[in-house]
Amino acid sequence: MILTPEQRATGRRNFLKAIAGTPALATLGAAAAMRGPVRGGPVRLGLIGAGGQGRSLLAAVNPAFADVRALCDINPASLARADEGLVKRKAKPIRHYVEWRDMLEHEDLEAVIVAVPLWAHADVVVPCLEAGKHVLCEKMMAWDVAGCDRMTAAAERSGRVIEIGYHRYYSAVYQAAYEGILKRDLLGDVHHARFAWHRNGNWRRAGQPPSPGYDPSRWGYPTFEHLWNWRLYTKYSKGLFAELGSHHVNAANWFLDSTPRAVLASGSVDRFKDGREAHDHVYAIFEYPNGLTATFSSIESNASEQHYEAFYGTKATLIMYNESEALLFDEGGSGAPTSVEVSATAGGAAIEASETKPGVAPRPSTAAAAVSTGGDRSPALEEEISRFCAAIRVGRPVACGPERARHSARACIAATEAANTHTRVTI
Repeated sequence: MILTPEQRATGRRNFLKAIAGTPALATLGAAAAMRGPVRGGPVRLGLIGAGGQGRSLLAAVNPAFADVRALCDINPASLARADEGLVKRKAKPIRHYVEWRDMLEHEDLEAVIVAVPLWAHADVVVPCLEAGKHVLCEKMMAWDVAGCDRMTAAAERSGRVIEIGYHRYYSAVYQAAYEGILKRDLLGDVHHARFAWHRNGNWRRAGQPPSPGYDPSRWGYPTFEHLWNWRLYTKYSKGLFAELGSHHVNAANWFLDSTPRAVLASGSVDRFKDGREAHDHVYAIFEYPNGLTATFSSIESNASEQHYEAFYGTKATLIMYNESEALLFDEGGSGAPTSVEVSATAGGAAIEASETKPGVAPRPSTAAAAVSTGGDRSPALEEEISRFCAAIRVGRPVACGPERARHSARACIAATEAANTHTRVTI
């Protein structure tokens, strides 16, 4: 999806006009109201899985809400990189563990963030819940439906909080689009949606074992390559549908207040014939109730469209573009796109006025706003972790939860099956 700077500048003004006077503006500023510490002080937290996503989550922890006590990873190089990030942020040193069960036994933790490879989600999350720990688990919920069911049942038995890391639920711009556009029925009847996540590059990561003779086989990886590039192998991963498409499906289910009932899909290894098992190009048609269809494509040969969700209604089209813009096209008018960008500033609230000119911070009560985190914390990720901690301390509900996450996981697991079997799969 390619837009000119002029279209996007026009869109910012028009989108704000469309949601003026609605609760969406207050919703955009809701993150700014999340100030700590919550009652009882910061939650004592451990991180299981210090790879790339785990380190992003670690960087997003607001110390007013969580006190990270320990890190766990089977790869010492990942722990070392996590330490480098802590030094950069001038945070206190954190104890390291190789085995997560040892961390639970020796640390006084109330909650854990789980960011291990997908195949291990259920096997790690369920015992953590059974040990009385609250859990924030990265998406997708689990490698298979049985794993999702095990996690849900364990959360119900334990009475502990479980959240699955779909950070769009905590994004100010997604909240505004939902509150100001979807809930107000500005799109009309939606019969079609389109999702894309297009890249031009190899998903394979280059990397070396952390030391000569390093053997990850005790953890189920026959070689370091399988550990390092686990997303490329079907034993550990559900490929592009899980890692990218599940974000789109999860957001669509939220916006449409519905879940797909069947899926047709295809996929293949077209470009990178390097021994991978996961497809590098995938395509799917998700069938929702009442004749609504949604298409998804993810390719690794061209990045011009980048990534977006587009919802085509009888009154208007809504496009969530690159996770940072909400664009609105009027079906009855000129068809000019509209959008708003939300960004963090020193004042805590700002409207981006143009592509190059920073916005002016308006009154918080009427402004499209995002939390100003400082440093390198992601506003949506910080809000996600802070809300998770608030759920533990004061009972504030999490935004996604296992039921919503389970629906999107089932759809993407079914899409992977459909692509592998060349059949239509009922969800």
